Amino acid sequence: MTTISTTEYILLAALTAFLVCIFSIPSIIKVADMKHLYDEPDERKSHSKKIPTLGGLAMFAGIMIAITLFSGTEFMERRFITCALIIIFFIGMKDDIIMIAPLKKMIGQIIAVCIVVILGKVRLTGFYGFLGIEQIHESLSITLSVFTILVIMNGLNLIDGIDGLAAATGVVISTFFGFWFFINGAEYQQEWALLSFVLAAVLLAFLYYNLTPAKIFMGDTGSLISGLIIGILTIKFIDANPVASRIRFNSVPVVAFGILIVPLFDTLRVFTLRVLSGKSPLHPDQNHVHHRLLALGLSHLQSTCILVISNILIIGLVYLMQPNVNALVMLIILIGLCSFLSYIPSLILKKRAAENEINVS
Repeated sequence: MTTISTTEYILLAALTAFLVCIFSIPSIIKVADMKHLYDEPDERKSHSKKIPTLGGLAMFAGIMIAITLFSGTEFMERRFITCALIIIFFIGMKDDIIMIAPLKKMIGQIIAVCIVVILGKVRLTGFYGFLGIEQIHESLSITLSVFTILVIMNGLNLIDGIDGLAAATGVVISTFFGFWFFINGAEYQQEWALLSFVLAAVLLAFLYYNLTPAKIFMGDTGSLISGLIIGILTIKFIDANPVASRIRFNSVPVVAFGILIVPLFDTLRVFTLRVLSGKSPLHPDQNHVHHRLLALGLSHLQSTCILVISNILIIGLVYLMQPNVNALVMLIILIGLCSFLSYIPSLILKKRAAENEINVS
C-alpha cells in the first residue's frame, strides 16, 4: 500500500477545499437570487447593484471538509478551532441575512475566540523580547491572545469593502504562514501548514467570483472565518518562532504586524481618525485607504492590486530589516511609512479640490 507523504496530504487538502468552494458558489448565487438575499447598495457601499453576500457559506464548507478529512489525530487544537468556526459561521450567516446587533455579534466572537485560547491553548506566551519583555503571566497571556485574534478578525472584516481586497490579502498572509510552517519541517507544524493552505485555497476559489465585476461577496461569514483562522495562525507563528528549526525571525511580533499590515494598519488608522474627530471608533465611514483610492478614480481591481502589492513589499521590508533593526524602531518605521503612503491619496484629493475651486472662481 502506497504511503501518502505530508506534502501530498497538504496538496490534497488544499485541492479539496478549492474544489468544494469553487463548485458550491454558483449554486449559492442561484439560491441567493431566488430568495433575494442581497447586499443592498447605499451611500457607504462602493457597489451600485444588488450582490449576494453568502460567499462565506462556500468558504466554510471547503475549510470544514478539508480539515476534517486531512488533518491528523495529533492536531489536538482542531476540535476547538472547529467549534469556534461553527460559532462564527452562524453569527456571520445571521448577520449577512437579517443583520445582528453589534453587541451580540461581539459577544459571539469573544466566546468563539475564548474557546480557542482558553480551551485550545492557542495563545501568546510572552512578548518575545519586544520592549525587553519575555514571559508574561497566564492571565495576561489569555487576555492579549483574545484581543489579538479579535483585532485581526475585525481588521479583515473592515477591509472587505471593495472587490477582491479581503480575499487577496488573506491569500498573501495565509500562503506566507503556510510556507513558513511547512519549511520549518516538524510534523506538528505541518498541521498548521495544512490549515494555512486550506484557507488560501478557498480564498483563491472565492476570488474567481469576487474580482471585478463581483458576482458574490464573502460577507461577514467569510471575512470573520478568514480573520479567525489568520488570527490563530498569527498566534502560532509568533509562539513557534523561538523553536523554529530553519527560519527564525528576530522581533517576531513586529514581523507579524508587517505580514498583516493592510488589515491592521487600516484598522489602526481609521479608529485613530474617528477618535480625533470626536466620533466613536466603531462609527462607519469612508476613510479606509481603499475608499481613498476609489475616490482618486481607480477601479476596484486597481485599488486591490495596489494594496496587495504594498502588503507583499512590506513583508519583504520587514524580512530585510528584522536581523539588524531594533523591534521598536522597526515598528516606528512601519507605522511612519504606512502613514505617509496612506496620506498620499488624501493629499491628491485635496489638491484636486483646491484646483477645482480656483477654476470655478
